[in-house]
Amino acid sequence: MLSLRQREQRQAWVLLAPMLLVMLLLTAWPLLRTIWLSFTDAALIGSGEAPGWVGLDNYLFALTDADFQSSLWRTLYFTVVSVAIEGVIGVLVALLLNQKFIGRNFLRVLVILPWALPTIVNAMMWRLNFNPDYGSINALLTQLGIIDGYRSWLGSPDSALNAVMLADIWKNYPLVTLLVLAALQSIPEDLYEAARLDGASAWRRFRAITFPAIVGPLSVALVLRTIDAFKIFDIIYVMTRGGPVDSTKTLSFYVYQESFSYLRAGSGAAYAILMTLLCAVLIIIYMSLLRRQRRRGSAYEG
Repeated sequence: MLSLRQREQRQAWVLLAPMLLVMLLLTAWPLLRTIWLSFTDAALIGSGEAPGWVGLDNYLFALTDADFQSSLWRTLYFTVVSVAIEGVIGVLVALLLNQKFIGRNFLRVLVILPWALPTIVNAMMWRLNFNPDYGSINALLTQLGIIDGYRSWLGSPDSALNAVMLADIWKNYPLVTLLVLAALQSIPEDLYEAARLDGASAWRRFRAITFPAIVGPLSVALVLRTIDAFKIFDIIYVMTRGGPVDSTKTLSFYVYQESFSYLRAGSGAAYAILMTLLCAVLIIIYMSLLRRQRRRGSAYEG
């Protein structure tokens, strides 16, 4: 005779079974298919013959390919720098919006607006801003005397990736702001009043009260942004197509070219699996560092 708890658990599994089956078909099967393709020489346009088995050749070639390695370091640079800047700007803007001043609600709407824009719209807007002939960036910098003439920001290998990064930061820092602001609004004002009475400085109040409260939401925001930044593709496709001279060619764009430009599905699948594994490793390292920082914050608070 099953107990009440066992019957409830069985009923829960019965109700969840259709959803789990759909998830299995939509995620597990494509993933397994991609893994299998990564060990073959499959092509998107083939001769009708079955793909040949090549074992680890696709993976070994990727690990020794200079183009793959350059794309990897370019992706890591883009991820680390953009996420770090978004974190700093997001926290600073959240601290500002948590203050009481006239027009605060209107400013909150303006902050959310970039994040609400579709990525394609954002990319096209910044592509126009960086236009070498009539872009607003050149006009502004020229009028301020920072540059002495219009420049092709997206046409130069030295500035193209940073220009794309600026567009990505502008769009995505509001996510950090929203999550941190929600955490800030949950902090009782009595804690700050007690700290002021004890003579705590603004920096000490931030470390003892504010930071422990926002570290959890901030960690979630940074992990989400790390995943998105590491697999960045759409904004690069619209703004630069990976150029000039492959200076904005990230791992996602590398996989896209291998699979759909060169029609090599087998090697493209192998590169996609490698990218997924690298992203997982990066997230694990990131989470361990944030967990260590959270423990330090809790110890300081105690």
